[in-house]
Amino acid sequence: MAFNSNESDEKKMKKRVIHWFRNDLRLFDNPALHKASSFDEVIPIYILTPDIILGVGKASRIWLHHSLYKLNESTGFKLAFYKGNPIEVLTGIIQAEKIQGVFWNRIYEPYHLANDVDLIAKLKKMGISCESFNSSLLWEPSSILKKDETPYKVFTPFYRKGCLFSESPREPLILGKSINWKSCNGKLQLEDLRLLPNHDWKNKIESHWNMGELAANERLEEFVENGIMHYKTGRNYPSKSYVSRLSPHIHFGELSPNQIWHRVRSLGQNKNIDHFCSELGWREFSYYLIHHFPEMLSKNLNRSFDSFPWENNEDFIRSWKLGQTGYPIVDAGMKELWETGYIHNRVRMIVGSFLVKNLLSHWKYGRDWFNDCLVDADLANNTAGWQWVAGSGADAAPYFRIFNPVKQGQDFDADGEYTKKYLPQLSLMPKKYLFNPWEAPNDILHDADIKLGYNYPYPIVDLKASRERAIFAFGQIKKNV
Repeated sequence: MAFNSNESDEKKMKKRVIHWFRNDLRLFDNPALHKASSFDEVIPIYILTPDIILGVGKASRIWLHHSLYKLNESTGFKLAFYKGNPIEVLTGIIQAEKIQGVFWNRIYEPYHLANDVDLIAKLKKMGISCESFNSSLLWEPSSILKKDETPYKVFTPFYRKGCLFSESPREPLILGKSINWKSCNGKLQLEDLRLLPNHDWKNKIESHWNMGELAANERLEEFVENGIMHYKTGRNYPSKSYVSRLSPHIHFGELSPNQIWHRVRSLGQNKNIDHFCSELGWREFSYYLIHHFPEMLSKNLNRSFDSFPWENNEDFIRSWKLGQTGYPIVDAGMKELWETGYIHNRVRMIVGSFLVKNLLSHWKYGRDWFNDCLVDADLANNTAGWQWVAGSGADAAPYFRIFNPVKQGQDFDADGEYTKKYLPQLSLMPKKYLFNPWEAPNDILHDADIKLGYNYPYPIVDLKASRERAIFAFGQIKKNV
């Protein structure tokens, strides 16, 4: 009896806490989980909140489903799934499971940060220990300011004077002991979240990616081995494997930026490593901007663009989405997006420039389509990137910088390997006319089995005329600044 009594007392004394997984779907270098692991028992949970249901695109939901499965597997299938408001969900678990602490990692978006403040206040009022951590950024957005204590609006000084002269990114954390995972009652199954769409598109996405923490680390090592030493120039060529393709892994927190930063820095220092690290810096800058200028999530950061004469031709926008603009490098990029849930970075800039400048369509149309179709759809990167292309954002591309899709294709996909992969109907088109098929003689088109307007479209706009129209429109608002 004495043994049973002592065992019962020991059980009562065990401290049980919650680790709330959000965009940190990994076990290693997870600050909140590192804190939770110091307690006797850890209940891992994931909450599908209303904002996730409304804001996460279809491609990202596919990734999220598989990443959660892998995470659940790594906890011994102890991960508890819930739907609803975090405060209500957490309150219910706390009362049912005698929880003493709740720990989570911050999502650096204004809405989530504001909700965290309310959540912390309510948990503390209940007498529950709680704390949030930074697991997704190299530097705290509030800690990088100019000498006059105002935020930066230009990337280079932000990164070189602000970030690199600040504290070095923290070293990745290593769990000191195995975690005593505990499940709880009232949870849902992963399938109950209904993240996967009811159509075959998910099969395409799944065939191009491996999701989860293990796959993220393998992808990093593959990039370190074969990509990074060609990165500075190689990243511009979409047919080459010199980009990291780590963006969806970073977005869902299967890998932290700290792990990536210190891994690549361990290789030494050269122009390729420095350039790759500066790209991590661009991600930081996007989050920095929406932190200090949250209005840019729905409005032009440069308010002079509020009077820009967008045309927003619905037929043109639809042709752009479907990859039927008549400009092969643009169409190949949009086909890659639909096929894989991803677009090569160089091509993202090309298709973005074409939409907002050649078609004079508002950047929000591009942002929303990317949000729905990209597996790495990220509120900060997506918004800042589209405003950069449009010219309305911080450190934006100048209004007169309009990518010529013919020249871009010739310069960065000279052999047509990328373009023909996603537009197989152009596989017989000679390089001379691959990116401008409307200029090819009839015999060339015949030999390439191309019938313009039938199996490949005529251009929906004239490049020269649309460029001149864009420059005129941008010039008009410039006069009003």
